Amino acid sequence: MKTVDIKINTEFIKLDSLLKFAGMVETGGIAKEIIAEERIKVNGEVCTMRGKKIRPGDRVQIDELDTEILVVN
Repeated sequence: MKTVDIKINTEFIKLDSLLKFAGMVETGGIAKEIIAEERIKVNGEVCTMRGKKIRPGDRVQIDELDTEILVVN
């Protein structure tokens, strides 16, 4: 699995915004859809909260992609 580091300059970023910021999805609507379909894992657990606060050190993965996002600051 490939890990991509995404740097944020704030305390946290919301999950749907992170997916857009990292280029994993094109729109917020697509982010909302794949989160609702339980295709996202945060720190290894399925997450269905699109407003979940993702903080530095958290890992986010989309099921069908072989890429993991690691949030750093």
